[in-house]
Amino acid sequence: MATEMRLDSKTRIVDITRMHDYEKYLDRCLTGPLSKGYRKRKIYLKNSISEGFHKKLLIYDKDVVGQIEYSPSDVSYYPITGENLIVMNCIWVLRRAKGHGFGRQLLKNMIESEKDASGFATIALEDHWSPWFRKEQMEKLGFRAVDAVRVAHKTKHRTDVFSIHLMWMPITKNAKTPSWNKLQLLEGITACIAHPLYHPESCKCKRILEEQYISCRTFRDV
Repeated sequence: MATEMRLDSKTRIVDITRMHDYEKYLDRCLTGPLSKGYRKRKIYLKNSISEGFHKKLLIYDKDVVGQIEYSPSDVSYYPITGENLIVMNCIWVLRRAKGHGFGRQLLKNMIESEKDASGFATIALEDHWSPWFRKEQMEKLGFRAVDAVRVAHKTKHRTDVFSIHLMWMPITKNAKTPSWNKLQLLEGITACIAHPLYHPESCKCKRILEEQYISCRTFRDV
């Protein structure tokens, strides 16, 4: 599998799980300092890279401006399952690099790299205070919602109720819609401290999110 794809004279995508030039980005996001919370991140990477986890950076004019993380569903840090399913853990393009279609280029690279996948899944957020993982952004990339749960955060913005959507992009004709473990999802994410659903070690509760029993839309395959 190629470790680098050059898109033009200024733009390239590199797989940093297979090269060491940008190794520091394995343990962190594009911006921000490292923290002790990355102990669990390192454990996750140790167990998942050999099982098909990839993190790729988009570099524009020698500047790291985008990233994508994905893996087979059984080593994703989302509790999403499916047949021949690849789960996108994260996709992010820095604000200063918006408008170049870099998000679509990262997504295309993932799809072309995982030729045996029947489809791709991820999550999306709606009515959340964070600018990341927005449902409309995932829809623009080609994902569609197939299920949802309404939740509230136990330690942040406690009065704000938001939705987490299971997003799906089938590739093969007979691809089966993925499923997820909602109870496990309520425990939050421990493998990325920048994630909107991060569960810090300082919080001793089992679940960082609490389901809100408000009637939601019923999703059907289309």
